[in-house]
Amino acid sequence: MKKLLCATFEGIDAHRVSVESTLTKGLPSFNIVGMANTAIKESMERVKSALLSNDFIFPPKRITINLSPSDLKKEGSQFDLGIALLIALDNTKVDLETWFIFGELGLDGKVKENNLLYALILSLVNSANLTKAMVPKESLKRLSNIPNVTFIGVDHLSEAISILKEETEAQTVVQGEAIAYEFQEYQNVKYYFKQEYPLDFKEVKGQEIAKRAALISASGMHNLLLEGSPGCGKSMIAKRLQYILPPVDNDALLDIAKLDTLDGKEPHFSPLRPFRSPHHSSTLASVFGGGSHQARIGEIGLAHNGILFFDELPHFQKNLLEALREPLEDKKIRISRVNSKVEYPTNFLFVGAMNPCPCGNLLSQQHECRCSDIEVSRYKNRLSEPFLDRIDLSIQMQSSQASDQPSFSSYELHQAVLSAHDKQRVRQQPTLNGTLDDAQIEIYCQLSTEALETLEMASGRFALSFRAINKVKKVARTIADLDNQKMIEKKHILEALSYRRR
Repeated sequence: MKKLLCATFEGIDAHRVSVESTLTKGLPSFNIVGMANTAIKESMERVKSALLSNDFIFPPKRITINLSPSDLKKEGSQFDLGIALLIALDNTKVDLETWFIFGELGLDGKVKENNLLYALILSLVNSANLTKAMVPKESLKRLSNIPNVTFIGVDHLSEAISILKEETEAQTVVQGEAIAYEFQEYQNVKYYFKQEYPLDFKEVKGQEIAKRAALISASGMHNLLLEGSPGCGKSMIAKRLQYILPPVDNDALLDIAKLDTLDGKEPHFSPLRPFRSPHHSSTLASVFGGGSHQARIGEIGLAHNGILFFDELPHFQKNLLEALREPLEDKKIRISRVNSKVEYPTNFLFVGAMNPCPCGNLLSQQHECRCSDIEVSRYKNRLSEPFLDRIDLSIQMQSSQASDQPSFSSYELHQAVLSAHDKQRVRQQPTLNGTLDDAQIEIYCQLSTEALETLEMASGRFALSFRAINKVKKVARTIADLDNQKMIEKKHILEALSYRRR
């Protein structure tokens, strides 16, 4: 028996698959077992034709190919090359067990790439310790962007056989280069960032409180809600947040590239975190993912490690907003269908923007509000208390004035974010402040005696839930980091409380 390695997708993650072969005496037959889909079953004809087209005598034996684990559904044509090599090299002393081999075969033996290959390899680099792989030569240019992996490209089945028999030296070997971005390093882990700001906070005039809240939100990845009149700068602030977010490590960088691929985009391998902004008419399935036979990723999955921005928040379907509570709290979501059940991470920064009333003029000093009390109440009641309880920072923005002036640039704000990130990593936190769990809050969010008394008093006066208290602590921790303080003081708690929606 011989075996080699390949992979298949389950949801948005690649799972390693061991491809095993046995050629035994018996009536000639060719079978593939292990929950293979139609594309893999059809590979039998492609493999036969590719081998026979290259002067290979197909063995008159009982050929069985097993894809292990057998309880995992397999899909894709990337198994073709590996299956053909197992049959062709059955009587040859070649160690294939450490090889990852990917490629679709043409009937003449030409090795082709398929649309899953790039995302598969990106996912495997994180999860399966992939360091060496044989791939179609046409894929090498894109795959060379993946760091710390050696790729051997082949054009034809016969070339792959010669390389594995060591009859031919591999001519095309590409070693992915190290990521060339600025970085912070802690305990031998690099966190990459990019200092380019095509959208700059310098363009946002006035709104100092909102910009301060945006800085806190970015520094700790705290959920943010901006409320204000039309044209006051809500969307401007939200769109500029993407460029001042904390740096990312290598795993997150590859995750971002993988999600780009799943979204049909060319991966940019940049530490710029994703920004997803679905329209308020979007369906539940498009935002959360779905599909009748196979669960597909939605907007909240594509926003993982980045920003999910809901403009005109109350206009989204109420059931959609309520369904958002789970991924906001648990940082993951499970999509269940009859044929598949998929869980994927949703660790994003949620940013919402809304008007104060349906006409938008309730807070305006220049325009008169045309809404009745009932209309205003109905508009705001579209956001339930459990949903709002998951928002860390809620800001009521001022109307724009002709005298408003720009203040901080994105570069200055980003430097403050990087400084706060430094404090969090020096404390050896497993996550950023905004995603600390209850046990981690007790360890990393240490309050002074005066700060604790202030929080207890506020908890009773404002009837804060246990979740709200923890969110105040996490926001106060980020404010203290920005203030270069090890202990959370009273002033940090007071500022954090000022951002709670009441």
